[in-house]
Amino acid sequence: MRLIAFILCVSMLAVGSHPSPINDYKAAVTADVNAMAKQSQVMVDMVFSFGELGFQEVETSKYLTGILKKEGFKIEQGIAGIPTAWIATWGSGHPVIALGSDVDCIPQASQKPGVAYHDPLIEGAPGHGEGHNSGVPLNITAAIAVKRLMQKEKLPGTIKIWPGVAEELVAGKAYFVREGVFKDVDVVLFTHVGNNLNTSWGQSSATGLVSVEYTFKGESAHAAGAPWQGRSALDAVELMDIGWNFRREHLRLQQRSHYVITNGGDQPNVVPRLASVWYYFRELDYEHIKQMRDIGDSMAQGAALMTNTTVSSRVLGSAWPQHFNRPVAEAMYENIKQVGLPQWSDADQTLAKALQKELKAREQGLATELMPLAGPVTAEQQTRGGSDDIGDVSWNVPTVSLRYPSNIPGLPGHNWTDAIAMATPIAHKGVTAGAKVVAMTMIDLLTKPELVNESWKYFREVQTKDTKYQPLIGADDKPPTYLNQRTMETYRERMRKFYYDPSKYDTYLEQLGIKYPTTR
Repeated sequence: MRLIAFILCVSMLAVGSHPSPINDYKAAVTADVNAMAKQSQVMVDMVFSFGELGFQEVETSKYLTGILKKEGFKIEQGIAGIPTAWIATWGSGHPVIALGSDVDCIPQASQKPGVAYHDPLIEGAPGHGEGHNSGVPLNITAAIAVKRLMQKEKLPGTIKIWPGVAEELVAGKAYFVREGVFKDVDVVLFTHVGNNLNTSWGQSSATGLVSVEYTFKGESAHAAGAPWQGRSALDAVELMDIGWNFRREHLRLQQRSHYVITNGGDQPNVVPRLASVWYYFRELDYEHIKQMRDIGDSMAQGAALMTNTTVSSRVLGSAWPQHFNRPVAEAMYENIKQVGLPQWSDADQTLAKALQKELKAREQGLATELMPLAGPVTAEQQTRGGSDDIGDVSWNVPTVSLRYPSNIPGLPGHNWTDAIAMATPIAHKGVTAGAKVVAMTMIDLLTKPELVNESWKYFREVQTKDTKYQPLIGADDKPPTYLNQRTMETYRERMRKFYYDPSKYDTYLEQLGIKYPTTR
């Protein structure tokens, strides 16, 4: 009996000491991501060179879906009535893991990469001044590595990859949600460019918003000969804006609001019959966002009354405040700690510090220490005003967002400076680090059913216990896919000669003849 007991004990110890296959799987996918570093670099540089604005991501979508088709993914085009939106699917069964990231760029952000001062490729043209050229390439790299492992180990599950179309217009993801894109998805892993490797859970330090364009209609007349016969729609726009700016003083500190006049009339000697103004109303929750929209509607009606014009409005896009899933974020952070930050070269740090000096910011260089896992913020702690329509997704399916270190700290955002790192070794190394984290987190979800269950428990019993998603877009609202069309028609042919050709050049920097780094 003692001999039997001893044999059983030894057997249990042997089983317990055997390394978990999960660790082997993670080692395999990270090695594969490393092996695909060149492919990642080419994708990042290629999308950077396209520089396409929201709803006009034609070349970007064609290029990325072409890569995924070759990898055996099934492509669905024209999602939610958006020509450049698509979903790539591979595998079968659960868990269904959806990988998302944005692809559009910023107006007037054209910039030569690797040059630490303003030097546009084409003056006035758009460019990747937020780094959205890097996220989907990151996700593709991670997905390919995990797909290969799933095939080898015969692991069940489904991978979906989707682009955040027109995120800068916050005009894509709410329509995806309404279309039912995420109805069968178990977990969404979202990625967004940053300057560290980090994630968070709970209420994010960001606002939600509704995007509304108001159009006033009056009557034209000769502005000098018979102005009394006209009714100026532009006067109504300007009165609304003046009223809003006075009202702003009496709104909550957490709000952010801004506008551009999209149509100010035709020429000075004609009283403007039509004029339009486009507002973003940002706040921390659905009720306060709706209140701001109602105030805006009242302002517009008041301006119309004062000018004897009429007004109509349409929603162009929306974003719910973001809330991220705790169990998945905690699992992701354990992978972040294993991956760590990239090893930056002297050239990388030189570029970063030179740009920070150019901006008269603190010359801190690139991050060398990981940030801790961040938890929820309160309204009192809210200091950031930005929004991202991943918020709508996060209130419909357990979602986390990974920030990966492909850009430089201390930049203003939505600016040409934010494009400088995005086709350089900084971006390439950050994407590889981020792809490892995403791939490892996918392995967690594929091999730990309890993690998926815990994510839904948190989603149902904590996140949505007292707050239920109500869309900020209406049932009849449609994606404004005409936006940015004229701008891209103006610049696309001139931009085309700068498209990256990886068959001739190792990197985009080489193609442009840029010495890395170029500083003053």
